[in-house]
Amino acid sequence: MALITKAVKGTKDVLPGEIYKTQYIESTALDVAERFGFKEIRTPVFEHTELFQRGVGDTTDVVQKEMYTFDDKGGRSITLRPEGTSGAARSFLENGLCNETLPQKVCYLTSCYRYEKPQAGRLREFHQFGVECFGAQSPLADAEIISLANTFFKELGVKDLTLEINSIGCPTCRAEYHKALKTYFEGRKDELCDTCKDRLERNPMRILDCKSPVCSGIAKDAPVVLDYLCDECREHFEKVKSYLNAQNIAFKVNPRIVRGLDYYTKTVFEFISESIGAQGTVCGGGRYDGLIEELGGQKTPSLGFGLGIERLMLLMEAQDCEFPKESMPDLFIAALGEKAQLKAVEIANDMREEGFTCLYDVNGRGLRAQMKYANKLGAKYTIVLGDDEVESGIAKLKNMESGEETEIALQTFVSGFYSISLEKELDDLTINGEEFDFKSLFGVENKD
Repeated sequence: MALITKAVKGTKDVLPGEIYKTQYIESTALDVAERFGFKEIRTPVFEHTELFQRGVGDTTDVVQKEMYTFDDKGGRSITLRPEGTSGAARSFLENGLCNETLPQKVCYLTSCYRYEKPQAGRLREFHQFGVECFGAQSPLADAEIISLANTFFKELGVKDLTLEINSIGCPTCRAEYHKALKTYFEGRKDELCDTCKDRLERNPMRILDCKSPVCSGIAKDAPVVLDYLCDECREHFEKVKSYLNAQNIAFKVNPRIVRGLDYYTKTVFEFISESIGAQGTVCGGGRYDGLIEELGGQKTPSLGFGLGIERLMLLMEAQDCEFPKESMPDLFIAALGEKAQLKAVEIANDMREEGFTCLYDVNGRGLRAQMKYANKLGAKYTIVLGDDEVESGIAKLKNMESGEETEIALQTFVSGFYSISLEKELDDLTINGEEFDFKSLFGVENKD
């Protein structure tokens, strides 16, 4: 039988040598979100297809071309989630969060699925960090959501991002805008792609989001939504801008931003970078005041954003952003013989219970091979255990960076390791690049 050795097109393995970068981004995301009052939720990877048809919009590219949809054994139409907002909104309704004190602030780290042409920063399975704020009408909430994203990027050291914002109005003022768009595109109807010809009748605003070069070229001269805002939407947008200015968050108004999902209303925004070429949008979001009502709930003004982890990783690597170093084992025990192996298991267990990462060889290799393995793992310290060390109760702890060896009692190994490793850390500490005698502060005798 032939081996299956290739992942499905558009998917990617994240290996041990890279996963720590992803974990760093994800932990930073949750930390920043918590500071803004957002709590993590987890929703199913698949939902009823109707959820996305009603939420995302059945005239969008996502619903028409990109969803992974199938019938389950019960004949129900099921879809792997293409984005996170609809599932979070469904959960908000189903679990009664709508009856709790509003706003309800949630965040998530989740996998999403879209059938797109795979390219750098765009996969068919991708991972998304998203935040949703349900039950917030004030433009203060719009500015806070944008501030959260801005803070997140700052924490990661991402530079040279441009924040672009727009308002696409409410259903009332958008009705007039739709009429203007329809009149404009009717004059160029023969040039539109087949999909956009259908959109012209159902939702002409979606033509503005078409990726076809011909359609996007025609759309450049289309009417601008900001010219059709009602007084309420115009005032809302002006306040959002004033709150961003109050936080010294730079932005520019881009009247062409409409976002690719039908649930958006009023404020929409994108963080854009030129460091990753065509896939320049790193984060996008906005307000969706009608989504909860569309799903069967009460009118609940809401907003949020989503960003792709893979695309963000691409940007951080392009900008040489600093990642924390990969975690290395604190100790590797090279054990030779049955008695030594039993002692190694005992010591490793004690070390792990104290929070240290401790490894030993499980393949019965010789000393040379074990030390080579320890070096490859990047172990900070090693000890060699044989019959002599077990009988005497004394072994030598080797600092793998300096090569220095220190005798250590096996009976009190953990406390001895604490003392030796702490002394090394104090030696390495500096203040503003200058060496400082931290040992005297902790009563550690300086042997020099």
